[in-house]
Amino acid sequence: MIKNIIFDLGGVVITLDQSQAIRRFEALGLKDAAQRLDAYTQEGIFGDLEGGRIDAETFRLELSKLVGNEVTHEQCAYAWQGYAKELPARNLEALIRLRQEGYRLLLLSNTNPYMMEWVGSEKFDGRGHSVDYYFDNLYLSYRMKLMKPNPEIFGNLLMAEQLRPSECLFLDDSPRNVAAASQMGIKTFCPENGADWTKDIYQFIK
Repeated sequence: MIKNIIFDLGGVVITLDQSQAIRRFEALGLKDAAQRLDAYTQEGIFGDLEGGRIDAETFRLELSKLVGNEVTHEQCAYAWQGYAKELPARNLEALIRLRQEGYRLLLLSNTNPYMMEWVGSEKFDGRGHSVDYYFDNLYLSYRMKLMKPNPEIFGNLLMAEQLRPSECLFLDDSPRNVAAASQMGIKTFCPENGADWTKDIYQFIK
């Protein structure tokens, strides 16, 4: 019986637009942005930031070196937040409904401080609420110093929440992340980026 639902952020709650993020980093002078940015798992300084190996200021300094000129904190945030295409109201309404129905909702995201400046602020939903309003707890890669699909990140979440894998459903648009969760005994659902999962989810939890 499913009691807990673990959501990915980008691609599930938020519709992603990788091409927009690439264009914004290119505008900062990062000519090989398309090679450096991945839809699911970042590498290099991008992965170091999301994996918690460097902080936001170190990322800014390293990006400045890569592009050959000083890049501001605000420019970094604007470029990273280019990943966010839209935040469908139906998703937020579904999250509220699921909590009202008694499910514990958790967020497990490969993300970074620049993206969380928006997601973690009252500007997030346009209604004065941050993402915290919709979830019981947040598990963020840069804070955990682990990234999906590393099985350890799922194990740490389960341990912290004292959850049984068989009582959890995990939604993520990455087949690799879903496969890793499934190997831990967690039930999984892999909707495509931007797909409407709000009705289909009940096939997995009922």
